[in-house]
Amino acid sequence: MGKPVYAAAAAQVDAPPEQVFALVTDWPRHREWMVLTTARRTGERTLEAFTGVGPFGFLDTMTITRWEPPSLVHVEHTGRLVRGRGVIRVRPHEGGSRIVWAEELLLPFGVLGRVGWAAARPFVPALLRLSLRRLAALAAQEATPGR
Repeated sequence: MGKPVYAAAAAQVDAPPEQVFALVTDWPRHREWMVLTTARRTGERTLEAFTGVGPFGFLDTMTITRWEPPSLVHVEHTGRLVRGRGVIRVRPHEGGSRIVWAEELLLPFGVLGRVGWAAARPFVPALLRLSLRRLAALAAQEATPGR
């Protein structure tokens, strides 16, 4: 593993922080908003997420290292391919919430990993932003009275 790389995105959500945090940490619901990803809890403080299509993708195992509902969850990525740290923070903002998702990842495969990151780097923040836009739409829809 080499130097860490960083990716982050933020979004405004028209729903209260408690609702947004509950949705973010409802691991089986990740498939509804996180691009190409399904997730599940595997233990009291452990998770796994598969990102990909069919058999093509990777498994990301994680340990929850900090849990402060309804505002903060930190994870340590512990998989064979994905290692590093991630954080999702939810704060009250302008009648709704602001969510920030940040990742600090250690690249595998030495030079090959750095070349792969160089190719993927422009797309990773865009995928994070797309996922957060999908989360915001889902949370706003669920926050609508009468649902």
